[in-house]
Amino acid sequence: MIDLRSDTVTKPSKEMLNAMMNAEVGDDVYGEDPTVNKLQDFIAELFGKEAALFVPSGVMANQISIKLHTQPGDEIIVERDSHIFNYETAGASFLSNVQLNTIKGFNGILTAKQIEKELRSRVYYNPQNTLICLENTHNKAGGIIYPIEEIKEINALAKTKNIALHLDGARIWNASVETGITLKEYASYFDTVSVCFSKGLCAPVGSAILGSKKLIEKARVYRKIFGGGMRQAGILAAGALYAVQNNFSRLKEDHLKAKKFAEELYDLKNVVIDNKSVQTNIVIIDVSKSSKNVGLILSELKEKGALLSEMSNIHIRAVTHFNVTLEEVLEAANMVKKVLVK
Repeated sequence: MIDLRSDTVTKPSKEMLNAMMNAEVGDDVYGEDPTVNKLQDFIAELFGKEAALFVPSGVMANQISIKLHTQPGDEIIVERDSHIFNYETAGASFLSNVQLNTIKGFNGILTAKQIEKELRSRVYYNPQNTLICLENTHNKAGGIIYPIEEIKEINALAKTKNIALHLDGARIWNASVETGITLKEYASYFDTVSVCFSKGLCAPVGSAILGSKKLIEKARVYRKIFGGGMRQAGILAAGALYAVQNNFSRLKEDHLKAKKFAEELYDLKNVVIDNKSVQTNIVIIDVSKSSKNVGLILSELKEKGALLSEMSNIHIRAVTHFNVTLEEVLEAANMVKKVLVK
């Protein structure tokens, strides 16, 4: 089965498993796990931040970050198709008691001008805007890379208005590899950054939050409250560390696979793919012109040996990753052709 549902289906290599099995461990709740500490120091240095905190998941990383910057009753600004709004089970409302102002961007990208128009006056009966969250790369928009010039403008606006800026950087690795912009530069415009090790980097578990020492000290408290304090977590941290040190630079191979997959489908009459939006490892396919619904398309693809995922009632998604070859990707594209031309 050719699994293109997500890059989260990646599995650790033998070398990564060996690093995990030989990890030196301690009790991380006491701050005594040497491998966790090594990972946190390494990641903080890589992103140019004072400190980092290893957490079990990307959702926890985002939700702790929201908690760090808000008080109950505040309002945060997010893009309408963002992961925080769509795929985190209303966590911001449930855990931080904040409301979300969702603004529709173009291909997932919000501009500083859009955001400025939505900012509320500081009159006491308005909810206070205390946080803006951006996503890079943008999952639901098809792995779109956030333009660095727009990030700079939003950063300038946030500073002027005394609003914190958080980056959901689950796939920031892909943006950096594709653009050549360093992780350190991307992170420099944000108060906090969340990153994921278990997508294209192939670690089995784990994410991290990056920020100032003061914020990360507070984040450690919230991690414990949210149930994310782990004991001999070095076994997991070793996988994450191996992932960053060995699988970061090769992500561009996944981008090539995605572009080749999309190229195979461009000429299909009942498929729409925006070739400009295929920038990293995600391909969004508009099947609204097909006589088949998304459920039937995915079912027929599964019967042929390919797994893709649903993104909406008219869109399906393919995500390339380390555990599929270019040949398999092209084979899956051929399966899509066969299913959609009928």
